[in-house]
Amino acid sequence: MTQIGRSSRRHDIAVPEHDGARITLSWSAASDRGHRRAVNEDSVLARAPIFAVADGMGGHEAGDFASSAVITRLAEQLGRRFIAPPEISDALRAAVDDMTRGVGMTDLGTGTTVTGVALTLKDSDPYWLVFNIGDSRVYQLQGGVLEQLTVDHSIVQQLLDRGLITQAEAEVHPHANVITRAVGFNEDPVPDFWLIPIVAGARLLVCSDGLTKELTEHGIRHFLSIGTTAADTANRLMDAALGNGGRDNVSVVVVDVLGTPELAAVKPRTGGAGRRARTGPVTA
Repeated sequence: MTQIGRSSRRHDIAVPEHDGARITLSWSAASDRGHRRAVNEDSVLARAPIFAVADGMGGHEAGDFASSAVITRLAEQLGRRFIAPPEISDALRAAVDDMTRGVGMTDLGTGTTVTGVALTLKDSDPYWLVFNIGDSRVYQLQGGVLEQLTVDHSIVQQLLDRGLITQAEAEVHPHANVITRAVGFNEDPVPDFWLIPIVAGARLLVCSDGLTKELTEHGIRHFLSIGTTAADTANRLMDAALGNGGRDNVSVVVVDVLGTPELAAVKPRTGGAGRRARTGPVTA
């Protein structure tokens, strides 16, 4: 398990070309191997401008190696204040190359999910760049409303999209762990990207499926709502997941938007509806 960054009570990021305007964030990260796994194969990055969770696959050292490769490569972008989609994609490709050089750790291959948010600029205005490969997730709580900002790459999600199963059936489906896209296995990583406005007062959650296996969206919304700080919220989510069984590794990153510049050019999201990101995909 690799963790880069842990928490910050207050961090200001200057926005270029906006006369001293700043984004103010607070964040906290936590990870635990859970009650049933011998090794924590998750890895976490929690340091502006990138907040990410990778959930390794391949068993023990192989999964740990894969998730660590992704987080380590993403962390190479930490010298920047804002990140563009091609820089995320390039980091993931470099991580796949790293995994290839680690062949021999397992006969089953090595791979990982990855999901997260990064500060980005579009037409000089700041946004969240949400990215995802696999079934780890990003949520946002804003004005009491919880949205899942990512879309799972999984067999169960495909069945949901086709209307073949209900959400309740999805939560107990026997193929719940089968994903359709990953970083690794000698494949070119293809993340989905979305642009999300940065809104003061919003709280974001980046998590591995070890959390969503133990908490429903109602439970996630509850703990995101009652947490007083990012650190308090991360601890409450972790305690709840472990208390409900902790059947898998559990990793969470909570990011609070404490302040944003008054930028009239940042427009509301358009198109779509529901609990997912309302903007369309962004091309890397």
